[in-house]
Amino acid sequence: MKADAELTRRLGYAFRDEALLTACFTHASYAGRYGGESNERLEFLGDALLGFLVAERLYAESGAAEGEMTARRIRLVSAPPLERAVKKAGLDRYLRTPDGVPAGSKAVSSLFEALVAGVYLDGGLDAARRFVFTHLSAEDAAEPNYKGELQEYLQGAHLARAQYTLEERAGSDHAPLFVVRCTAAGKSAAGRGKSLREAEKQAAKQLLSALRGDGGDPL
Repeated sequence: MKADAELTRRLGYAFRDEALLTACFTHASYAGRYGGESNERLEFLGDALLGFLVAERLYAESGAAEGEMTARRIRLVSAPPLERAVKKAGLDRYLRTPDGVPAGSKAVSSLFEALVAGVYLDGGLDAARRFVFTHLSAEDAAEPNYKGELQEYLQGAHLARAQYTLEERAGSDHAPLFVVRCTAAGKSAAGRGKSLREAEKQAAKQLLSALRGDGGDPL
């Protein structure tokens, strides 16, 4: 696999080692069928590097307390922001899978981690740091949009939109409590909140967790 001008532009980095670049974009299922090195080992290294680089940036720039920095780091290195970063750069189209099978959410987010490691091994820590913060922004550490993430998940799996149903409204007018049920893909989950919006968000969060826990994402 050669780093042509278009791929280099999308990466924001020019690989010198073509074999390393190829490994970054090789899913384990492709390597299992056709041979060669997959990006699994690179994902392992990239996960650790990404956590360090994000923690370093938050410590230097945020001035926040430990708990807040930890929460922001967890959100920023979670799968949804990484998947969005890969897709925004158009890098998912280069991921090698058997028979051109579209890559699932897990494979796409893991690609970002593999690329962090690949850039680090090819160009050093400063290059990896530039790569990470070229593609990730502080906005990705904001409170997750669970309804949006759920809809993205369902669209990626070619499933119908989620349906939200108000099941209960309790409490007083000054301190209400809403219970909402979110249903999609033959499953449902309930969420509670002091507003209808918060209850819907919590229901989406619970359902998304349940769907992702059923054996993981497809390839």
